[in-house]
Amino acid sequence: MEATPGTVSPVTATPAAPTGTSPTSKVSSRALTSWLPGMLALGAIWGSSFLFIKVGVSELHPLYVALGRVASGALILLLILLATGRGLPKDAGTWGHNAVLALIGVATPFVLFGYGEQRISSILAGIWNSITPLVVLPLAVLAFRTEKMSTRRLIGLLLGLIGALIILGIWQGVGGSSLSGQLLCLAAASCYGVAIPYTRKFVSPRSESGIAMSAVQLIVATLVLGLLAPLVTGNVPDVRGLSWPVVGSVATLGAVGTGIAFVIHLRNIRLVGASTASMVTYIIPVFATVVGAVVLGERITWYQPVGAALVLLGVAVAEGVLFKSPGLGREPVR
Repeated sequence: MEATPGTVSPVTATPAAPTGTSPTSKVSSRALTSWLPGMLALGAIWGSSFLFIKVGVSELHPLYVALGRVASGALILLLILLATGRGLPKDAGTWGHNAVLALIGVATPFVLFGYGEQRISSILAGIWNSITPLVVLPLAVLAFRTEKMSTRRLIGLLLGLIGALIILGIWQGVGGSSLSGQLLCLAAASCYGVAIPYTRKFVSPRSESGIAMSAVQLIVATLVLGLLAPLVTGNVPDVRGLSWPVVGSVATLGAVGTGIAFVIHLRNIRLVGASTASMVTYIIPVFATVVGAVVLGERITWYQPVGAALVLLGVAVAEGVLFKSPGLGREPVR
């Protein structure tokens, strides 16, 4: 079974590519117009999510932004299951593994990105999200043993590391709220880096539908954050006192960015395979940068997009998109 490289879905129950199916052959058999619009739409939705987080945390605590996001996302997926006549999984093991993913792949990174965007721009948060695939690889190799290391992949990791240091502007010294915000976003991306290989090993082989398992993750995340948010903040926000942009941003984050986006992602995987569908990784920071600059008037320094480009180059090399050679192709999931 082929690995799913660098999937960056906020909901991590991403199906693996069909056994024996080459991504290249699958893409070539499909008209570009059948899958490219969905890929661009997904990049725009997930890239814009950082803008909505930024607006949300302007009036809400990050825990409540995350709670609103998972709750509205869960509602959308439950409605989809109801409309299609499907139910939630009944197997305890499925619930257990998806509960783990709810914590490490949904609730925690959503909260961390919120805290991070209290300190840095939405553009920079979107850039840090692009490092996720480079976190996935060493964990998949060393911890989960679902991948094998190769020379090409090691080169990709080193390029990504250099890119991350450039994004940080490490030569300027460390300290300040900007650094802490960037490290929080790096930690959030690292959570996805743990969740993705965990998904491949323990969740993807299961027979339940991706939508049903994602609904479980969002339900569990809603329960956890619903208990945690008032305990940490000491209050429950009065929704009537929130501005419409904040309410709309949080609702859009969940309904569109976490609910509908996952349905689009599943369609992309069905059309062109998981490997090609995961190339949305390269589109997300572009949309995050454009919407952050146009809508919020955010600015970034010259070295941040340069570092992001080097990170994405590292991802492309590690995944075999560039510089393929015999013996350095994608290794199968064990």
